[in-house]
Amino acid sequence: MSFLDSMHTVGSALTAERFRMDTILQNMTNAKTTRTANGEPYRRKQVVFQERAFDFQSALDNASAKVENAGVRVTEIVESDRDFVPVFDPTHPDANEDGYVMYPNVNMTEERVDLMAAANAYDANFTALQIVKTLALKALEIGK
Repeated sequence: MSFLDSMHTVGSALTAERFRMDTILQNMTNAKTTRTANGEPYRRKQVVFQERAFDFQSALDNASAKVENAGVRVTEIVESDRDFVPVFDPTHPDANEDGYVMYPNVNMTEERVDLMAAANAYDANFTALQIVKTLALKALEIGK
């Protein structure tokens, strides 16, 4: 794996984790949204990653094309199918005939834990990027 391939791998992971954090923050922001454009409460969203496999044959096939092989990518955003949370509040404009308001299926504790995990993964990838950068600078110093 070349220096630039290492940068692409780490860069793809940084991009994916940043997207994951943005999605988690969107969930947290909409935790009290009782009506969206489709008329129902906000549904929790989750990011699905897929590994971009890196093997010897694909490296040979794509060596001249300079195609990114290794790393991770976001393949889709999945909406949670958990039930909405009913809260009794007959004064709320979105209350049903029984006085219940359906709130999003977003659990703030779960979102905070997911956000911490994404932030830790982002930090780990950033550290890996710094190591690759340091190795490249040390390699350049050898030529002096």
